[in-house]
Amino acid sequence: MKCRMCESQNLFEFLDLGSTPPADEFKTAEQLREPDTYYPLQVWMCEDCGLAQLGYVVPPEILYQNDYPYESSTTQAGRDHWAGFAGSVVSELGLKPGQLAVDIGSNVGVLLEAFKNNGMQVYGVDPAPNIVEKARERGIDTICAFFGMESAQDIVDAKGRASVITGTNVFAHINDLTAFAQAVKILLADDGALIIEAPYFANLVADCEYDTIYHEHLSYISVRPVTKFFQRFGMEVFDVQQTEIHGGSLRIFVSRTGRKTVNPEVARLVAHEEETGLHTEETLSAFAGAVEQNRKDLLGLLYRIKIEGKSIVGLSAPAKGMTLLNYCGMGKEVLDFVTEKSPLKIGRFTPGGHIPVVPDEELLRVQPDYALLLAWNFAEEIMRNLDEYRRAGGRFIIPIPTPRFIP
Repeated sequence: MKCRMCESQNLFEFLDLGSTPPADEFKTAEQLREPDTYYPLQVWMCEDCGLAQLGYVVPPEILYQNDYPYESSTTQAGRDHWAGFAGSVVSELGLKPGQLAVDIGSNVGVLLEAFKNNGMQVYGVDPAPNIVEKARERGIDTICAFFGMESAQDIVDAKGRASVITGTNVFAHINDLTAFAQAVKILLADDGALIIEAPYFANLVADCEYDTIYHEHLSYISVRPVTKFFQRFGMEVFDVQQTEIHGGSLRIFVSRTGRKTVNPEVARLVAHEEETGLHTEETLSAFAGAVEQNRKDLLGLLYRIKIEGKSIVGLSAPAKGMTLLNYCGMGKEVLDFVTEKSPLKIGRFTPGGHIPVVPDEELLRVQPDYALLLAWNFAEEIMRNLDEYRRAGGRFIIPIPTPRFIP
Protein backbone atom coordinates (compact mmCIF):
# COMPACT_ATOMS: atom_id res chain seq x y z
CA MET A 1 0.00 0.00 0.00
CA LYS A 2 1.18 3.51 -0.85
CA CYS A 3 0.32 6.91 0.58
CA ARG A 4 -2.06 8.57 -1.86
CA MET A 5 -0.37 11.95 -1.39
CA CYS A 6 3.40 11.34 -1.30
CA GLU A 7 3.42 7.70 -2.59
CA SER A 8 5.56 6.52 0.34
CA GLN A 9 5.17 2.91 1.48
CA ASN A 10 6.17 3.82 5.03
CA LEU A 11 2.78 3.52 6.73
CA PHE A 12 1.44 1.99 9.95
CA GLU A 13 -2.10 0.98 10.92
CA PHE A 14 -3.46 2.79 13.98
CA LEU A 15 -7.21 2.10 14.05
CA ASP A 16 -9.32 -0.94 13.18
CA LEU A 17 -13.09 -0.43 13.08
CA GLY A 18 -13.71 -3.94 11.76
CA SER A 19 -15.66 -4.45 8.54
CA THR A 20 -18.86 -2.59 7.69
CA PRO A 21 -21.23 -2.15 4.76
CA PRO A 22 -21.00 1.20 2.93
CA ALA A 23 -22.41 3.83 5.28
CA ASP A 24 -24.91 5.13 2.71
CA GLU A 25 -26.23 1.72 1.63
CA PHE A 26 -29.78 2.04 2.96
CA LYS A 27 -31.69 -0.97 1.67
CA THR A 28 -35.33 -1.30 0.70
CA ALA A 29 -37.45 -4.08 2.22
CA GLU A 30 -36.97 -6.16 -0.95
CA GLN A 31 -33.19 -5.69 -0.86
CA LEU A 32 -33.04 -7.10 2.68
CA ARG A 33 -33.34 -10.54 1.07
CA GLU A 34 -29.91 -9.99 -0.49
CA PRO A 35 -26.73 -10.50 1.55
CA ASP A 36 -24.87 -7.45 2.87
CA THR A 37 -21.34 -6.89 1.62
CA TYR A 38 -18.88 -5.81 4.31
CA TYR A 39 -15.61 -4.03 3.57
CA PRO A 40 -12.56 -3.54 5.85
CA LEU A 41 -12.45 -0.21 7.70
CA GLN A 42 -8.90 0.33 8.95
CA VAL A 43 -6.94 3.60 9.07
CA TRP A 44 -3.23 3.99 8.36
CA MET A 45 -0.76 6.84 8.91
CA CYS A 46 1.99 7.83 6.48
CA GLU A 47 5.14 8.38 8.52
CA ASP A 48 6.69 10.50 5.77
CA CYS A 49 4.04 13.14 5.03
CA GLY A 50 1.43 12.70 7.78
CA LEU A 51 -1.64 11.67 5.77
CA ALA A 52 -4.15 9.39 7.49
CA GLN A 53 -5.94 7.15 4.99
CA LEU A 54 -8.08 4.04 4.68
CA GLY A 55 -6.23 0.86 3.76
CA TYR A 56 -9.06 -0.55 1.64
CA VAL A 57 -10.76 1.40 -1.16
CA VAL A 58 -14.35 0.52 -2.09
CA PRO A 59 -14.93 1.23 -5.82
CA PRO A 60 -16.60 4.65 -6.17
CA GLU A 61 -19.22 3.22 -8.54
CA ILE A 62 -20.54 1.20 -5.57
CA LEU A 63 -20.53 4.18 -3.22
CA TYR A 64 -21.97 6.93 -5.41
CA GLN A 65 -23.79 5.59 -8.44
CA ASN A 66 -26.23 3.19 -6.81
CA ASP A 67 -29.13 5.31 -5.56
CA TYR A 68 -26.97 7.71 -3.51
CA PRO A 69 -29.03 8.96 -0.53
CA TYR A 70 -27.25 12.12 0.73
CA GLU A 71 -28.55 15.64 0.12
CA SER A 72 -26.54 18.65 1.31
CA SER A 73 -29.72 20.72 1.74
CA THR A 74 -31.17 18.66 4.60
CA THR A 75 -30.31 20.89 7.59
CA GLN A 76 -30.74 24.64 8.05
CA ALA A 77 -27.28 24.78 9.65
CA GLY A 78 -25.85 23.21 6.51
CA ARG A 79 -27.68 25.63 4.20
CA ASP A 80 -26.52 28.60 6.31
CA HIS A 81 -22.95 27.25 6.16
CA TRP A 82 -22.94 27.07 2.35
CA ALA A 83 -24.43 30.55 2.02
CA GLY A 84 -21.78 31.96 4.37
CA PHE A 85 -19.07 30.01 2.54
CA ALA A 86 -19.95 31.51 -0.86
CA GLY A 87 -20.32 35.04 0.47
CA SER A 88 -16.99 35.01 2.29
CA VAL A 89 -15.12 33.47 -0.66
CA VAL A 90 -16.49 36.06 -3.11
CA SER A 91 -15.46 38.83 -0.72
CA GLU A 92 -12.04 37.49 0.27
CA LEU A 93 -10.95 36.59 -3.26
CA GLY A 94 -12.48 39.67 -4.87
CA LEU A 95 -14.51 37.58 -7.32
CA LYS A 96 -16.52 39.45 -9.94
CA PRO A 97 -20.03 38.83 -11.28
CA GLY A 98 -19.96 36.51 -14.27
CA GLN A 99 -16.78 34.69 -13.26
CA LEU A 100 -17.04 30.90 -13.18
CA ALA A 101 -17.38 28.86 -9.98
CA VAL A 102 -17.15 25.08 -10.32
CA ASP A 103 -18.08 22.76 -7.46
CA ILE A 104 -16.70 19.21 -7.46
CA GLY A 105 -19.12 16.74 -5.89
CA SER A 106 -21.73 19.47 -6.12
CA ASN A 107 -24.61 17.33 -4.83
CA VAL A 108 -27.97 19.12 -5.22
CA GLY A 109 -26.24 22.45 -5.83
CA VAL A 110 -26.73 24.29 -2.53
CA LEU A 111 -23.25 25.88 -2.55
CA LEU A 112 -23.44 26.74 -6.25
CA GLU A 113 -26.86 28.30 -5.70
CA ALA A 114 -25.21 30.59 -3.12
CA PHE A 115 -22.45 31.53 -5.61
CA LYS A 116 -25.15 32.17 -8.23
CA ASN A 117 -26.92 34.49 -5.79
CA ASN A 118 -23.63 36.41 -5.61
CA GLY A 119 -23.76 36.97 -9.37
CA MET A 120 -21.37 34.24 -10.47
CA GLN A 121 -21.70 31.78 -13.34
CA VAL A 122 -21.83 28.26 -11.86
CA TYR A 123 -21.26 24.69 -12.94
CA GLY A 124 -21.44 21.46 -10.95
CA VAL A 125 -19.80 18.03 -11.29
CA ASP A 126 -21.31 15.04 -9.48
CA PRO A 127 -21.33 11.29 -10.23
CA ALA A 128 -24.73 10.41 -8.68
CA PRO A 129 -27.49 10.46 -11.35
CA ASN A 130 -30.39 10.86 -8.90
CA ILE A 131 -28.65 13.78 -7.18
CA VAL A 132 -27.68 15.49 -10.45
CA GLU A 133 -31.33 15.38 -11.51
CA LYS A 134 -32.30 17.21 -8.30
CA ALA A 135 -29.58 19.84 -8.90
CA ARG A 136 -30.82 20.48 -12.43
CA GLU A 137 -34.38 20.84 -11.09
CA ARG A 138 -33.01 23.65 -8.88
CA GLY A 139 -31.63 25.38 -11.97
CA ILE A 140 -27.99 24.44 -11.33
CA ASP A 141 -26.14 23.40 -14.49
CA THR A 142 -24.50 20.10 -13.54
CA ILE A 143 -22.58 17.39 -15.39
CA CYS A 144 -23.02 13.78 -14.21
CA ALA A 145 -19.44 12.52 -14.02
CA PHE A 146 -16.51 11.83 -11.74
CA PHE A 147 -14.12 14.78 -11.70
CA GLY A 148 -10.92 14.12 -13.64
CA MET A 149 -8.82 15.43 -16.51
CA GLU A 150 -11.45 14.55 -19.13
CA SER A 151 -14.37 16.22 -17.33
CA ALA A 152 -12.13 19.22 -16.47
CA GLN A 153 -11.32 19.73 -20.15
CA ASP A 154 -15.00 19.34 -21.05
CA ILE A 155 -15.86 22.19 -18.65
CA VAL A 156 -13.09 24.40 -20.05
CA ASP A 157 -14.37 23.77 -23.58
CA ALA A 158 -17.95 24.56 -22.58
CA LYS A 159 -17.54 27.32 -20.00
CA GLY A 160 -13.92 28.48 -19.90
CA ARG A 161 -11.56 28.23 -16.93
CA ALA A 162 -12.78 28.62 -13.37
CA SER A 163 -11.94 31.55 -11.09
CA VAL A 164 -12.80 29.36 -8.12
CA ILE A 165 -13.07 25.58 -7.77
CA THR A 166 -14.61 24.21 -4.60
CA GLY A 167 -14.51 20.71 -3.18
CA THR A 168 -16.41 20.51 0.10
CA ASN A 169 -16.22 17.11 1.76
CA VAL A 170 -15.06 15.62 -1.53
CA PHE A 171 -11.25 15.94 -1.70
CA ALA A 172 -11.05 13.37 1.09
CA HIS A 173 -13.23 11.01 -1.00
CA ILE A 174 -10.81 10.79 -3.94
CA ASN A 175 -8.42 7.87 -4.35
CA ASP A 176 -6.26 9.18 -7.22
CA LEU A 177 -5.26 12.56 -5.83
CA THR A 178 -2.53 13.00 -8.45
CA ALA A 179 -5.13 12.87 -11.23
CA PHE A 180 -7.28 15.28 -9.18
CA ALA A 181 -4.47 17.84 -8.94
CA GLN A 182 -3.72 17.53 -12.66
CA ALA A 183 -7.41 18.06 -13.47
CA VAL A 184 -7.50 21.15 -11.24
CA LYS A 185 -4.53 22.60 -13.16
CA ILE A 186 -6.45 22.15 -16.42
CA LEU A 187 -9.58 23.87 -15.10
CA LEU A 188 -8.22 26.60 -12.82
CA ALA A 189 -7.66 30.11 -14.16
CA ASP A 190 -4.09 31.42 -13.75
CA ASP A 191 -5.07 33.63 -10.79
CA GLY A 192 -7.86 31.32 -9.57
CA ALA A 193 -8.20 29.42 -6.31
CA LEU A 194 -9.09 25.88 -5.34
CA ILE A 195 -10.87 25.67 -1.99
CA ILE A 196 -11.05 22.35 -0.17
CA GLU A 197 -13.19 21.83 2.92
CA ALA A 198 -12.92 18.63 4.97
CA PRO A 199 -13.14 17.51 8.60
CA TYR A 200 -9.87 18.33 10.39
CA PHE A 201 -7.94 15.25 11.47
CA ALA A 202 -6.76 17.10 14.59
CA ASN A 203 -10.37 17.49 15.76
CA LEU A 204 -11.15 13.88 14.87
CA VAL A 205 -8.34 12.69 17.14
CA ALA A 206 -8.81 15.20 19.98
CA ASP A 207 -12.59 14.73 20.23
CA CYS A 208 -12.78 10.98 19.47
CA GLU A 209 -14.81 11.59 16.32
CA TYR A 210 -14.22 8.10 14.96
CA ASP A 211 -17.69 7.96 13.42
CA THR A 212 -16.38 10.43 10.80
CA ILE A 213 -14.47 7.43 9.43
CA TYR A 214 -16.33 5.52 6.71
CA HIS A 215 -15.61 4.15 3.25
CA GLU A 216 -16.39 7.38 1.38
CA HIS A 217 -13.77 9.20 3.47
CA LEU A 218 -10.54 7.78 2.06
CA SER A 219 -8.27 10.49 3.55
CA TYR A 220 -8.29 12.33 6.89
CA ILE A 221 -6.92 15.77 6.29
CA SER A 222 -4.37 17.84 8.18
CA VAL A 223 -2.38 20.84 6.95
CA ARG A 224 1.12 19.33 6.83
CA PRO A 225 0.51 16.62 4.19
CA VAL A 226 -1.69 18.87 2.03
CA THR A 227 0.94 21.63 1.78
CA LYS A 228 3.57 19.08 0.71
CA PHE A 229 1.20 17.45 -1.77
CA PHE A 230 0.33 20.55 -3.79
CA GLN A 231 3.96 21.64 -4.01
CA ARG A 232 4.49 18.64 -6.32
CA PHE A 233 2.20 20.28 -8.91
CA GLY A 234 3.47 23.87 -8.91
CA MET A 235 0.74 24.90 -6.49
CA GLU A 236 0.72 26.11 -2.89
CA VAL A 237 -1.60 26.40 0.08
CA PHE A 238 -1.97 30.14 0.65
CA ASP A 239 -4.55 30.19 3.44
CA VAL A 240 -6.19 27.86 5.94
CA GLN A 241 -9.32 28.62 7.95
CA GLN A 242 -10.99 26.52 10.63
CA THR A 243 -14.79 26.16 10.70
CA GLU A 244 -17.13 24.49 13.16
CA ILE A 245 -19.14 22.37 10.72
CA HIS A 246 -18.97 18.55 11.01
CA GLY A 247 -17.23 18.65 14.38
CA GLY A 248 -14.47 20.98 13.17
CA SER A 249 -13.31 21.33 9.56
CA LEU A 250 -10.46 22.90 7.58
CA ARG A 251 -11.03 25.24 4.67
CA ILE A 252 -7.83 25.10 2.60
CA PHE A 253 -7.09 27.65 -0.15
CA VAL A 254 -4.76 26.59 -2.98
CA SER A 255 -3.39 28.59 -5.93
CA ARG A 256 -0.68 28.33 -8.52
CA THR A 257 2.65 29.02 -6.81
CA GLY A 258 3.42 32.71 -6.33
CA ARG A 259 -0.03 33.97 -7.33
CA LYS A 260 -1.34 34.74 -3.84
CA THR A 261 0.09 36.09 -0.58
CA VAL A 262 0.59 33.19 1.82
CA ASN A 263 -1.10 33.68 5.19
CA PRO A 264 1.18 32.94 8.21
CA GLU A 265 -1.67 30.76 9.56
CA VAL A 266 -0.53 28.00 7.19
CA ALA A 267 2.91 27.67 8.79
CA ARG A 268 1.42 28.13 12.27
CA LEU A 269 -0.93 25.18 11.86
CA VAL A 270 1.80 22.95 10.40
CA ALA A 271 4.02 23.79 13.39
CA HIS A 272 1.16 23.15 15.81
CA GLU A 273 0.48 19.72 14.30
CA GLU A 274 4.13 18.80 14.73
CA GLU A 275 4.37 20.21 18.28
CA THR A 276 1.31 18.24 19.42
CA GLY A 277 2.52 15.02 17.80
CA LEU A 278 -0.65 14.69 15.73
CA HIS A 279 0.87 12.19 13.32
CA THR A 280 2.87 10.11 15.82
CA GLU A 281 2.25 6.50 16.79
CA GLU A 282 2.02 7.48 20.47
CA THR A 283 -0.80 9.98 19.87
CA LEU A 284 -2.70 7.67 17.54
CA SER A 285 -2.38 4.68 19.86
CA ALA A 286 -3.99 6.75 22.62
CA PHE A 287 -6.75 7.76 20.18
CA ALA A 288 -7.43 4.10 19.33
CA GLY A 289 -7.73 3.36 23.04
CA ALA A 290 -10.22 6.22 23.46
CA VAL A 291 -12.30 4.85 20.57
CA GLU A 292 -12.50 1.43 22.20
CA GLN A 293 -13.44 3.02 25.53
CA ASN A 294 -16.19 5.05 23.86
CA ARG A 295 -17.74 1.85 22.50
CA LYS A 296 -17.67 0.21 25.95
CA ASP A 297 -19.13 3.29 27.66
CA LEU A 298 -21.87 3.80 25.07
CA LEU A 299 -22.97 0.16 25.02
CA GLY A 300 -22.89 0.04 28.82
CA LEU A 301 -25.12 3.11 29.04
CA LEU A 302 -27.60 1.86 26.42
CA TYR A 303 -27.87 -1.66 27.83
CA ARG A 304 -28.51 -0.27 31.33
CA ILE A 305 -31.43 1.66 29.84
CA LYS A 306 -32.75 -1.47 28.11
CA ILE A 307 -32.46 -3.53 31.31
CA GLU A 308 -34.65 -0.90 33.00
CA GLY A 309 -37.31 -1.62 30.35
CA LYS A 310 -36.94 1.77 28.70
CA SER A 311 -37.11 2.41 24.95
CA ILE A 312 -34.39 3.96 22.76
CA VAL A 313 -34.46 5.16 19.16
CA GLY A 314 -31.82 6.66 16.89
CA LEU A 315 -32.25 10.27 15.89
CA SER A 316 -31.28 10.97 12.24
CA ALA A 317 -29.40 8.59 9.95
CA PRO A 318 -26.17 10.23 8.72
CA ALA A 319 -23.33 8.16 7.29
CA LYS A 320 -21.29 8.82 10.43
CA GLY A 321 -24.05 7.29 12.53
CA MET A 322 -23.84 4.10 10.52
CA THR A 323 -20.13 3.74 11.40
CA LEU A 324 -21.01 4.16 15.06
CA LEU A 325 -23.87 1.63 14.93
CA ASN A 326 -21.84 -1.00 13.08
CA TYR A 327 -18.65 -0.58 15.09
CA CYS A 328 -20.66 -0.86 18.30
CA GLY A 329 -22.70 -3.78 16.93
CA MET A 330 -26.06 -2.09 17.50
CA GLY A 331 -29.20 -3.28 15.77
CA LYS A 332 -32.92 -3.58 16.45
CA GLU A 333 -32.27 -5.14 19.85
CA VAL A 334 -31.03 -1.70 21.01
CA LEU A 335 -32.79 0.87 18.79
CA ASP A 336 -36.46 0.42 17.94
CA PHE A 337 -36.11 2.61 14.86
CA VAL A 338 -34.12 5.53 13.46
CA THR A 339 -35.82 8.78 12.48
CA GLU A 340 -34.85 10.83 9.45
CA LYS A 341 -35.77 14.00 7.62
CA SER A 342 -34.53 12.96 4.16
CA PRO A 343 -37.13 11.23 1.95
CA LEU A 344 -34.24 9.35 0.27
CA LYS A 345 -33.74 7.28 3.45
CA ILE A 346 -37.24 7.08 4.96
CA GLY A 347 -38.84 3.65 4.47
CA ARG A 348 -35.45 1.96 4.15
CA PHE A 349 -33.21 0.14 6.61
CA THR A 350 -29.83 1.04 8.08
CA PRO A 351 -26.70 -0.65 6.64
CA GLY A 352 -25.78 -3.81 8.54
CA GLY A 353 -28.18 -3.60 11.49
CA HIS A 354 -31.31 -3.25 9.29
CA ILE A 355 -33.01 -0.85 11.71
CA PRO A 356 -36.11 0.69 10.07
CA VAL A 357 -35.82 4.37 9.10
CA VAL A 358 -38.99 6.36 9.75
CA PRO A 359 -40.02 10.05 9.48
CA ASP A 360 -38.98 12.42 12.30
CA GLU A 361 -42.65 12.80 13.23
CA GLU A 362 -42.64 9.21 14.52
CA LEU A 363 -40.49 10.36 17.47
CA LEU A 364 -43.33 12.58 18.71
CA ARG A 365 -46.01 9.98 18.00
CA VAL A 366 -44.28 7.13 19.85
CA GLN A 367 -42.50 9.30 22.45
CA PRO A 368 -39.67 6.85 23.33
CA ASP A 369 -37.82 7.33 26.60
CA TYR A 370 -34.46 8.13 24.97
CA ALA A 371 -33.20 9.31 21.58
CA LEU A 372 -29.58 8.64 20.59
CA LEU A 373 -28.49 11.63 18.52
CA LEU A 374 -26.46 10.18 15.66
CA ALA A 375 -26.00 13.51 13.84
CA TRP A 376 -24.39 15.06 16.93
CA ASN A 377 -22.66 17.65 14.71
CA PHE A 378 -26.09 19.27 14.20
CA ALA A 379 -27.26 18.59 17.77
CA GLU A 380 -28.41 22.13 18.63
CA GLU A 381 -30.64 22.49 15.57
CA ILE A 382 -32.09 19.00 15.87
CA MET A 383 -32.86 19.29 19.59
CA ARG A 384 -34.37 22.75 19.07
CA ASN A 385 -36.64 21.40 16.32
CA LEU A 386 -37.71 18.53 18.61
CA ASP A 387 -38.20 20.51 21.79
CA GLU A 388 -41.74 19.11 22.00
CA TYR A 389 -40.23 15.65 22.52
CA ARG A 390 -38.10 16.93 25.40
CA ARG A 391 -41.00 18.81 26.99
CA ALA A 392 -43.00 15.56 26.95
CA GLY A 393 -40.27 13.84 28.99
CA GLY A 394 -37.97 12.48 26.32
CA ARG A 395 -34.20 12.60 26.84
CA PHE A 396 -31.41 12.95 24.32
CA ILE A 397 -28.14 10.99 24.37
CA ILE A 398 -25.08 12.38 22.57
CA PRO A 399 -22.46 9.67 21.87
CA ILE A 400 -19.35 11.73 20.93
CA PRO A 401 -16.80 12.50 22.37
CA THR A 402 -18.12 10.77 25.52
CA PRO A 403 -21.66 9.34 25.86
CA ARG A 404 -23.82 11.71 27.89
CA PHE A 405 -27.43 12.60 28.62
CA ILE A 406 -28.92 15.95 27.64
CA PRO A 407 -31.73 16.63 30.11
